[in-house]
Parts: sequence; C-alpha cells; structure tokens
Amino acid sequence: MEFKDINIKPWENGFALPEQFNMVSLLLERHIENGRGNRIAIYFKDERITYQDVYRLTNQTGNALSKLGVQKGDRVLMMMHDSPDFIAVFFGAMKIGAVPVPLNILTTPADLQYFIIDSEATVLVVEEDLLSKIADLSVSQTKLKRIVVRGKSVGDHPSLGQIQSEASPALDVYPTTPTDHSYWLYTSGTTGKPKGVIHLHKDLVYAVETYGHHVLDFKPDNIVHGVPRLFFSYGLNMGLYLPFYYAAAVVLDEQRPLPENTLNNLQKYRPTMFFSVPTAYAQMLQALDEKKLQPDFSFLRYCTSAGEALPGPIYKRWVDRFKVEILDGLGSSEVSWIYISNHPGKVKIGCSGTLLKGYQVKILDDDLAEVPMGQTGDLWVTSESLAVGYWNKPEQNKETFRDGWMKTGDVVSIDEEGYFHYSGRSNDTLKVSGIWVSPLEVEATLLDHPAVAQCAVVAKRDEEDLIKPKAFIVLNKGFTPGDDLGKELQKFVKDRLAPYKYPRWVEFTAELPMTATGKIQRFKLRE
Repeated sequence: MEFKDINIKPWENGFALPEQFNMVSLLLERHIENGRGNRIAIYFKDERITYQDVYRLTNQTGNALSKLGVQKGDRVLMMMHDSPDFIAVFFGAMKIGAVPVPLNILTTPADLQYFIIDSEATVLVVEEDLLSKIADLSVSQTKLKRIVVRGKSVGDHPSLGQIQSEASPALDVYPTTPTDHSYWLYTSGTTGKPKGVIHLHKDLVYAVETYGHHVLDFKPDNIVHGVPRLFFSYGLNMGLYLPFYYAAAVVLDEQRPLPENTLNNLQKYRPTMFFSVPTAYAQMLQALDEKKLQPDFSFLRYCTSAGEALPGPIYKRWVDRFKVEILDGLGSSEVSWIYISNHPGKVKIGCSGTLLKGYQVKILDDDLAEVPMGQTGDLWVTSESLAVGYWNKPEQNKETFRDGWMKTGDVVSIDEEGYFHYSGRSNDTLKVSGIWVSPLEVEATLLDHPAVAQCAVVAKRDEEDLIKPKAFIVLNKGFTPGDDLGKELQKFVKDRLAPYKYPRWVEFTAELPMTATGKIQRFKLRE
C-alpha cells in the first residue's frame, strides 16, 4: 500500500480514507516515501535517531513478532519505558495488523494477570527491571504464547534486541481497513476493573490532524517533550502521534519524570513544545523556587496541559515566570485526543477552552435534558475519533456509549463566549447545603495563598452526617503546618468564595496520592 504525501483535512473535505488503510502509513511510511528518512525522529539520551532508523527498527520488530506467531488482530501487551523500542514495538505490531496495548509500568502483578486474561494477548513485551512482576504469573489458561524481555534474555523469555537483530529490515504494511482495531489503552480502573478502550485505524487520523492544525498550527521543525509517559493516552498522542504525523521530533526519557529530570531535559534538548499536567507544573515551579533558579525557556513555543483542570494560580505563575502560555484542554482516552482546548492568544484562565471543529457536545442533567447556558451538567460528546467501545464490557458500554454519543463522566458548564468551565468528575463534585460545589474552584483559591504548593479538596461528612469540603494541603518551603495556618487558609477561602464553599477541615500532608499519569487520586483521600 503506497501513500503519497497527503494532508487530510476532515473539517473541509469530509472524512474519507481508502478501503485499505493502516495508521503506520501516515506516521512512518509516508515520510520514508517522500524523502524525510534523514530527519531526526527521536532524541534519546545522547542519540539522535532518524526516521530511517525508526523505519528499520519497526520492520525488524514487526517481523520478529510475526515469527513469534503474532497474527492480524492479536494483542501485544507492552509494559515498557519510554524509548525507541517502545515506538518500534507499537509501530511494528500495528504494521503487521496486530494491536499494541501499552500498560502502565506501575501495573501490579495482579492487574497484569487481569490484563493478560482480559485482552487475550498472545505476546507480552516487558522491561528487564520489571521482570519481578511476572514471577508468579499463571499463563497456562491464557492465550499468551511468549514473554519478550527488553534487556537480557531470561530463561525461555527471549531478548527483544536479539530477536530484532535476527529479523529482516524489510516489511510490507498489512492491508488493514480504517475500521480494524489499531490500538487499545486500559483505563485507570478508579471506578472498577480497568476497561480496554478500543481504537480503530481511522480514529487518530481525525484527532491528530484536527488538534495539530486548529490548536497548534504544528510544523515539522517542532521538537516535543513531556511529563506524561507513552502508556498514557495524553502522552501517546503528544509524544508519538503528533510528532510522527508531522515528521517532527520527540525527546524520550526512561527516567521517572521528577521535576529535576524534566528541568534538565528542557535545558539539554531545548524542545519547542512541552506537554505536562497541572501537578507537574506545580512541582516544577516549587522546585525552582526552592533552588532559587530562573532558567531560560525562551525556546518553548507552546506548553499544553491536560489530565486535570489547570488551576488559574499555576497558570499565572508559569506565564509570569516564563512568558509562555499553557494551553489547557479537556480530552479522554475514549475520544482519542483533546477536543476542548484553549488556543494561543485566546487563553481564558480557569477554563478548559472552546470546542474544536469536528466534535459535537451536549450538556445534560440527570434526566438527559439539556441544561441552560451557565449551568453545570454531564458532558456528552460525539466524533469520528470516538472509540468503538470497551473490550468485553457490555454493561459499561450500555452506560457510556449511546446512539453514537459518549457520556464522558465530566461535569462542565459553558459560558456566553463558548468557553467550557470544568467542575470535576461526576463522582468528585460535592453538594453542600443543597448547592453543588466544584472542588477545583476551592483548590484554585487555596493555591492563591503563598503557603500552598499543592492541594486537593474532597467531600467529608460532619457529625450530623452532612457533606462538607475537606482540604488536603502540601505546603511551600518555609511554612509550618498548624491550627493557626489552617484557620488562616479557611478564612482566605471564605473571603473570596461563597461561605458554604470553604473547607471545614484542613489537613496538612507531605504529598498527595497520584496516579502514574499525574492525576490526584481523590478517591484515596475520601477514604
């Protein structure tokens, strides 16, 4: 299947793809065919890896997987650090018609067993330093044929590098269709067992072109780097699909995205785009304050944020310091990408932005009636990029996907200018004195206080069994926890918000519980 240099504009020309289509054709094959093989695709440690290098390694990986028995439609589980090998396994599986399924590297052995059974995967690729997670795996009653180690071979588990080196560097693209399974991602499982989100080959064409064009006006000379890892939807989109679609470059790092590592990478590689999450922005600012550093980030053209709503105080501190806007947006694994976003020069602080072209939304109440402008309700969305559903979860599919629409689980309102105001997840919002309270509004107010580095607000029942807000606070260096500071913070909120919104309890903590993707685990705080 040949693909000439094309630029699909679904918002102008409708949405049509050839009967045979594999997403790797756009992300990799197209650039080789059109003479861009010598462009740098990946910065990794001290290596500069070209598109031709990625193409060769992808072909070897795809051939190696085929030799292991992987066939069209088979799932290939990936528990891997961010690296060129991650991209080669992802592309290699997809190129032979199989389905790559990245997993959180913090996955527990019990969850890994569940993923193997649920996905019916035939191959698992795992990092050598994560082998302890497979020590007690029981695969006798599963479809798993082989475990491949990125690192040294162990027992019957071959080395990824070895099987790649023994495989041919020539590989044709499997003639999948636009509606064949392309990749899966598992949800975090905060509301039950993780669900496998099924995406088709067509989905990301629509999403990446729309976001790349309408939000960033993305160009091939960009270099991207981010905090979210590639196993996370936001990280996969920004760190793989976006740069590879436009023949740009990405900086990958196997290390944990601690503030000092991220700051070092920004200085070393000087990317033009930085994508992160609110918590990481706050942690970076805190680290710079503590070390009294003022790095030069003038090389950044854009910063983006997603995963959680970006509090206004964090945005202001970042922009005041570095003079680079953060484009906050709202998206989800099921919708493929960010579909509501702020735009350069049009940021409205504290808002998720405006709806992108090609997406439709509605805001409904509990009776599925549309709410008036300015009122909060459940956000529903539809698009060509919407996942086909969850794997093997019929009840959840009935609840979430209805008549081509998806109930996102997000609670929002829209103002007269078309900007969306995010109030949290439907299970995070709280009702105080009969009135809905957004924890994000209280958190943003607390973050305006100089003592507060990070915070989270959750529901707690008082002695009369009534719901009230409780705040968990991480302090900036130089501030001491105590009753007096707690009362000061309560008054600080009372003076700025309606009285019923202030936190009735303030608990100081050294850190907040986080997911591997940087989201605050409010359900743990509620416990």
